[in-house]
Amino acid sequence: MTVAVIIVAAGRGTRAGEGLPKQWRDLAGRPVLAQTVAAFAGLGRILVVLHPDDMGLGMDLLGGSVVLVAGGSTRSESVKNALEALEGSDVTRVLIHDGARPLVPASVTAAVLAALETTPGAAPALAVTDALWRGEAGLVAGTQDREGLYRAQTPQGFRFPEILAAHRAHPGGAADDVEVARHAGLSVAIVPGHEDNLKITYAPDFARAEAILRERKGLTMDVRLGNGYDVHAFCEGDHVVLCGVKVPHVKALLGHSDADVGMHALTDAIYGALAEGDIGRHFPPSDPQWKGAASWIFLDHAAKLAKSRGFRIGNADVTLICERPKVGPHAMAMAAELARIMEIEPSRVSVKATTSERLGFTGREEGIASIATVTLIGA
Repeated sequence: MTVAVIIVAAGRGTRAGEGLPKQWRDLAGRPVLAQTVAAFAGLGRILVVLHPDDMGLGMDLLGGSVVLVAGGSTRSESVKNALEALEGSDVTRVLIHDGARPLVPASVTAAVLAALETTPGAAPALAVTDALWRGEAGLVAGTQDREGLYRAQTPQGFRFPEILAAHRAHPGGAADDVEVARHAGLSVAIVPGHEDNLKITYAPDFARAEAILRERKGLTMDVRLGNGYDVHAFCEGDHVVLCGVKVPHVKALLGHSDADVGMHALTDAIYGALAEGDIGRHFPPSDPQWKGAASWIFLDHAAKLAKSRGFRIGNADVTLICERPKVGPHAMAMAAELARIMEIEPSRVSVKATTSERLGFTGREEGIASIATVTLIGA
């Protein structure tokens, strides 16, 4: 038995919302289509059917590892194009799978192939267990008996000569390949499907799929909190740098680097959440190369370190403590600059200020302090 897998990914996926077609969107660090292809690794030759406009994307992502086939105007045409590409090969069994089903368990695929030993076609499905209604104008108009009804899944498997002939003879417009096979008089066995084998259709399906992937990897939600605190004294000067923004002032801040007290506190918060110490561990003040260094270098390092450890920054909150300069007019620009460096949405960054009611060294305007809190979420 020689197996070929046809993965159909030529659709536009408009129901998944704006942006790239769903098969090209990220799912746990890889495009959906890459996850789907990986599910069939080692099974046999793989053909991926793409929209003609996506062939370049396909070459970049999958070039050399699969055969790319240009799709047609309908799903049936796309599948037929791939089947025709196999004519003359030694393939005896073909599995036809939706590109937007990246989580198919190996047990489902094995069951389909096993059933092909005794029937010309086989497909996974789940029995309908919910009550079924008929609706009219948004109202329940009646009920439908669910006995003998199934939710169809893929891969749908067939003996190659029979399904090729069936597609050649079909007038087109079939919902799936089982419909094409039955139109040609082929028997199709039902094998058990799996709830994990969902078809990503709407935007919320991505979160569900990621949760399934995390569960398979034995991962639970890993949420970490970190806090940072920093102080810098005033010295002679005409401006301060706070959260990456130059703010005019009658004094400057004294420090080994550019003394950006807000960015230092935030950087330490990220390091703290990672249990990676503080800035001094990664950029020792005894090292002259960091004298006068821009603090974005430190924050960029911390953010990239978090990403390399499998975390994304959920949110960051920075509070600057000083009597002067006034931070409010610059707060949005500061948040935007921090977000740019950390490569997250500005809506996930807060910068605010408070005074110490003229108490302590900040109240005496001897310097500025900052506290920061960050949330890291396991990707």
